Amino acid sequence: MIELKSFQSGKHALIGRVASILGLAVSMFYSVLKAARQDDLVFCVTNPFTLPYAVVFAAKLRGAATALLIYDLYPEALEAAGFIGSSSLLNKFLRLLNGFMFRALDGIVVVGRDVPPLLTKYRGVNAEKIHFIPNWTFLPVGHRELVPSNQFRPRYGAHLVVGLSGNLGFTHDPRTVFEAAKLLRNEPGIHFLLSGWGVGWGHLRDLQAAECLPNVTLLEPVPGEHLTEFLSAADVWIIPYRRNMAGVSIPSRLYNLLAVGRAVIVGAEDHSEAGIEIRNEKIGWVVPPEDPARLAEAIRAAAMNLSDVTQMGQLAAIAARKYTEETALTNYRELVDKIGAAR
Repeated sequence: MIELKSFQSGKHALIGRVASILGLAVSMFYSVLKAARQDDLVFCVTNPFTLPYAVVFAAKLRGAATALLIYDLYPEALEAAGFIGSSSLLNKFLRLLNGFMFRALDGIVVVGRDVPPLLTKYRGVNAEKIHFIPNWTFLPVGHRELVPSNQFRPRYGAHLVVGLSGNLGFTHDPRTVFEAAKLLRNEPGIHFLLSGWGVGWGHLRDLQAAECLPNVTLLEPVPGEHLTEFLSAADVWIIPYRRNMAGVSIPSRLYNLLAVGRAVIVGAEDHSEAGIEIRNEKIGWVVPPEDPARLAEAIRAAAMNLSDVTQMGQLAAIAARKYTEETALTNYRELVDKIGAAR
């Protein structure tokens, strides 16, 4: 094992972050170039986004096999978020680099079934090279009953608690959740329980400070040791994506929601990984992204059919059994063996 030191700058120190990302890529390039051998398989992830180019290039110089695990797909994610234009020079340059890299790889691992259609748009990338190995849940799997003693469940007599948790970055749309809460502010028995971190939470706090919605409770991020109890406090959870995020954003938070046995409402395209899973397993609702009215409609449907929500939660816990660490590691071993046999 080789351990590399990387300079860490503050999230808002843009120049420092860029220097840190580039420095790590350069360090990793020389480390792989020094350590890799012809019979090795060099496995890399996409974070930070400069890393794969350096690692794959160095590995190929040494004649080693290479595999890439795609968490975030660039520049597609930047384009979908509106940070760069479809015809910008940066977009074209990154797509050119991707084309060379994807064709050079011996295997590509994706965590969503919505990613391969984006990859096969690159010339020379065929479906046989792509392997779907989803992430796994980090919580024990099992349907949790709603209990009045749960310290996180609001004490306002709400019969439907709608939750939102986790990191809210540029791929998510917290405003849609807040606007849906505004539409439902006079609906008796529906309450929103929101807790997490990231730039989106600052936005949510500002919105709530201005509106003071009575049906919204904002909590500070919950410590990991209380995560299971917190996720068990809501009847249904929301995952609100921005438009055009199918294939470029990981549905990682979905698996823990399934593990505790809860229904899910996802704001995403139907062909997104989260949308596919929810529809196939019948464990919630898929609504168009950035559509507060449709989100509010789904929440009303949940409030009117609590027995259905409970049944969806039970089915979610069953679905979560597919997403175990053992299953994922078995799939990774098979991929390594397949690449080794092909060489």
